[in-house]
Amino acid sequence: MMRRLVAVLLLVLAASPAFAVNPDEVLDDPALEARARALSAELRCMVCQNQSIDDSNAELARDLRLLVRERLKNGDSDEAVIDYVVSRYGEFVLLKPRLRGETLLLWGAPAILFLAGTVAMVLFVRRRAGAATGTPLSDAEKAELERLMGE
Repeated sequence: MMRRLVAVLLLVLAASPAFAVNPDEVLDDPALEARARALSAELRCMVCQNQSIDDSNAELARDLRLLVRERLKNGDSDEAVIDYVVSRYGEFVLLKPRLRGETLLLWGAPAILFLAGTVAMVLFVRRRAGAATGTPLSDAEKAELERLMGE
């Protein structure tokens, strides 16, 4: 029983995204490695698209991690590294796009959609509140209703 538990635990840990960065990629300088990990967490894997390159096991993610580390070893600032990667792959490579003219719609879309949905719901409710429901009574039904009301 204990062997199975250990095997399952090892399998879960091996599949964990924390092991995406291979030991041969890790920089000797802990400060540079911390910067590289922080930058890697901000960059999107172009293969997986919903993971950072820090979490992805894709070859392209590995290449980007190595590129980030190489740029840092060459003395680039964090902003220079990000700018370099964006110049090669476009704004899509950023998990959190910058607020710029091209991305205003991206940032404003949730608010615009929420407001449009609210306006549509208010208009729908107002129209439904004033609308009559059912069908009008026939002459025979009206006569029967008057007879019942008179009694």
